Amino acid sequence: MLSFSIALIILIAGYFTYGRFVSKVFGQDPARPTPVKQHADGVDFVELPTWKVFLIQFLNIAGLGPIFGAIMGVMFGPAAFLWIVFGTIFAGAVHDYLSGMLSVRDNGASLPEIVGKQLGNGIKNTMRGFSLLLMILVGAVFVYNPADLLAMMTPESLDRLFWIIAIFAYYMLATLLPIDKLIGKLYPVFGFALLFMAVGILAALYAHSSSMPEIWSEFYNHKANPEASPIFPMMFVSIACGAISGFHATQSPMMARCLKNEKHARPVFYGAMVTEGVVALIWAAAAITFTGGYDGLQSFLGNGSPAILVNDVSKSWLGTVGGILAVLGVIAAPITSGDTALRSARLIAADFMGVKQRKITKRLMISLPIFGVCFIIMMLPYEALWRYFAWCNQVLAVFTLWALSVYLARKHKLYVITLVPALFMTAVTVTYIFFAPEGFGALTDRLFGVSIAYEWALAAGLGVTLLLLVLFARFLRLNSDKRLSLPTKVAE
Repeated sequence: MLSFSIALIILIAGYFTYGRFVSKVFGQDPARPTPVKQHADGVDFVELPTWKVFLIQFLNIAGLGPIFGAIMGVMFGPAAFLWIVFGTIFAGAVHDYLSGMLSVRDNGASLPEIVGKQLGNGIKNTMRGFSLLLMILVGAVFVYNPADLLAMMTPESLDRLFWIIAIFAYYMLATLLPIDKLIGKLYPVFGFALLFMAVGILAALYAHSSSMPEIWSEFYNHKANPEASPIFPMMFVSIACGAISGFHATQSPMMARCLKNEKHARPVFYGAMVTEGVVALIWAAAAITFTGGYDGLQSFLGNGSPAILVNDVSKSWLGTVGGILAVLGVIAAPITSGDTALRSARLIAADFMGVKQRKITKRLMISLPIFGVCFIIMMLPYEALWRYFAWCNQVLAVFTLWALSVYLARKHKLYVITLVPALFMTAVTVTYIFFAPEGFGALTDRLFGVSIAYEWALAAGLGVTLLLLVLFARFLRLNSDKRLSLPTKVAE
């Protein structure tokens, strides 16, 4: 447990050190009015207490990813712990904080509008459609797992179908009602359950520490078929929300509209991501410890799902009452991402259509088609939905990181803090799309009977990354030329 303790300390220390550094690079201004001070509408622009804004942001982004994703990701071995820690500090939290701050500085604008301002109208229109579809996909995906867990905990009459209907009905209300009326009231309860789960499992981890191998031991890929699931890029997409997630940048504008002062931005945006990283770290370690090691985890998941593992860990380590509270926390995680995903879909559509959302009729006009498409998507196989959600999520992170890099470069700030993660995630995502079965691998296999070799997928990933780096260098040169020529133009 020594290495786990070190990883936990580094992760928390990252908030106080690198998080403070990033906020200084951006230039928080406590004297600058936030969007809610200028555009309060009682629906989406509602000033909330900072603790509640943090809690909503944390629950928005802490879906299944930091729990199920961490469990699936740690099967790749100890490298998963390193990615959770350093990915959170240097990529995910930076991504979440800066995307949130750009929304704060742009009157609470949604992600496609923010990205489009930096990367152009073509990218803006692409992001509008892509982000909207991803939000609806998240809403559909995050119905099934909580419904399964609730069906396991309740009488047989309250089956899976009942809970799917109940959860989706809640999603509809959370999308339409003012943010302080339902989400603002329920999230403290959900937050307590989720944080209780994390703290309870963490305490139990130390009580069962003898079963936890050190991170620096057995440092290799523990997947049953390493060639079919190489650590790069598969692990970096499997863990996703536990380190970096494009989905988070779609959620930040909701809280950008409720933040009362910029000085609270670092604990809300950077801090929420670090908290999610802590949850992911805990569940990765719990999965290994409970099953007795990497081989035991492989065997367990070969016969059961992460949901069953979560249920067994919670009840075994925390007892009946504690286990129920812990499982409720796990149920709250996807529900509190699914509801705000559909709410975010409404805001994205309203922003690019220019429809004000103060009146319920306007909200219904935007939301009803979203609910309809989400219901249709729910008819598709869950496994397919989850696979496509995973890499679409990281594609969104890539676009966001490049937009943030362009913004910082235009402002003559230290753009390297987003450029390095942008380059790395570009290589990860492009390689994954070419190699993974749910990417081009399935297409070429269906058309030609062969999948794309890993070496070719990796070459494509590195090639696209290099091309984007060259384009960014050209942008920097043009931006520098404009800056140098400005005094001459002004003088003329």
